[in-house]
Amino acid sequence: MEGLAGRIMLTWGLRRFLLTWLAGAVAALGMPPIGFFAAMFLSFTLLVWLLDGATGGPESGFFGTLRSAFVIGWTFGFGYFVAGLWWLGNALMVEADEFAWALPLAILGLPAVLAVFYGLATLLARVLWTDGLGRIVALAAGFGLAEWLRSVAATGFPWNAIGYGAMPIPVMMQSAHAIGVFGVSALAVFVFATPALIATGKGMRRGIFLAVIATAAHFGYGAYRLQLPEPDEADLKTVRLVQPVIDQAVKLENDDREAVFAEHLRLSQLPPEDGGKRPDLIVWPETSIPFILTENPDALTRIADILEPGQVLLTGAVRSEDQGPGNPPRYYNSVYLIDDQGQILAASDKVHLTPFGEYVPYEALLRRLGVNNLVSLPGGFSAAAARSTLKLPDGPELYPLICYEIIFPDEMDVQLERAGAILNITNDAWFGNTPGPYQHFLQARLRAVENEVPVIRSANSGISATIDTRGRIISGVGFNVKAIQDSTVNFKTVPDRNITFAQRNFWLLLAALSAFALISRLGFIFRKN
Repeated sequence: MEGLAGRIMLTWGLRRFLLTWLAGAVAALGMPPIGFFAAMFLSFTLLVWLLDGATGGPESGFFGTLRSAFVIGWTFGFGYFVAGLWWLGNALMVEADEFAWALPLAILGLPAVLAVFYGLATLLARVLWTDGLGRIVALAAGFGLAEWLRSVAATGFPWNAIGYGAMPIPVMMQSAHAIGVFGVSALAVFVFATPALIATGKGMRRGIFLAVIATAAHFGYGAYRLQLPEPDEADLKTVRLVQPVIDQAVKLENDDREAVFAEHLRLSQLPPEDGGKRPDLIVWPETSIPFILTENPDALTRIADILEPGQVLLTGAVRSEDQGPGNPPRYYNSVYLIDDQGQILAASDKVHLTPFGEYVPYEALLRRLGVNNLVSLPGGFSAAAARSTLKLPDGPELYPLICYEIIFPDEMDVQLERAGAILNITNDAWFGNTPGPYQHFLQARLRAVENEVPVIRSANSGISATIDTRGRIISGVGFNVKAIQDSTVNFKTVPDRNITFAQRNFWLLLAALSAFALISRLGFIFRKN
């Protein structure tokens, strides 16, 4: 191992770049749908050895070393995000004649930007680098901070945080309840990078011991939480998920809008399987209604016709808001709550819009360069100033997250503490049969675990499911399967739910890792002198 580590440290030029890029790409195997988390042991072990060999030129000194460390982290991140996010280009091919030119930006440009955060992670780690266990801890702290920064910088894009690779199944998901996905990311990097210590021997025993303890705690806490009883079954409701699998190109065609609407109505009124209980709630995916609902009162009548007494419909739709004479209307990506009389009881608008999908950031500059939204609306979508919950007629509240809003762990506000469930509606048909829908689904499951609240998820092409507070699938529909699925969800609110619990613990963990790395670094400097 020592000889192999030495050869990797001494690689240079193009060979070093390709090895670093490949290490990052291999790490992406830990993400869905493959979920081979063991690949990350290889990737992060190589990353440590590559950083061991990070040096500047003879005249550049310490700052040259930091620059080299940043380049290594950036290259690793570039490989990771290209391999893990290449499928984003599929959204551009829905209207290829207009957007195909932007494929390089989606497949290479976005990964190049996201890789900057991993460059910062390795740069910060190299500041506190040692020749022993301290450098592994420093790398873990650097990645924990970088993943959090990636979720908040600019518009934020925390997709495929490293921690997701350590949480492929429910028993491995429960740590997110205690320290959040960013805390799990930090500890995952520590465990995945520990084999690098075998090559040097320094700190190896302590490192392996701590990694075993962290892994045992990860599984042990998961096993403990999975055997805890769910809340009392005091507010059970039957939820019907409608997964219509409407091709995205069809959804964009004006001539097909009536057929799209009719298909949703048809699926909604199918009888329950095996004579089961009729659903209390019917849930359609994001933008299911292919026109402005308030401008088509007949549509509300048709919805009322298929709802039985006491049933309600939750559906995604575009909502327009008049701005007065001479001003264009505002458009919102919304979810409506409609009762059996065809009345709109409540609506909630999307707060966190998707860049380039629903709005153009730095619009004045980019529109001059010909950059437009994937969804064509005059002026694009507007973001809601604040999120509003949806209160069902008989009491429970739903906390709505539209599409990729659910990938943000910090998107939750105090309203979630009184919600009976998170409602996530999405349209992943943009991404086709790629890893995208599977990655999106895993992140939705982790929001249930972090916040100890069930998730009701309806996706146009999948994956639709009801998810319990431990991230387990109650019932669901596979990807690209046209179907309905009825299941029972417990809407009882957890009285002591604390949505800041995991976030607070993440910062405490990050502080502890940083302190350990700093003390190790100071000891390393004193020993050298």
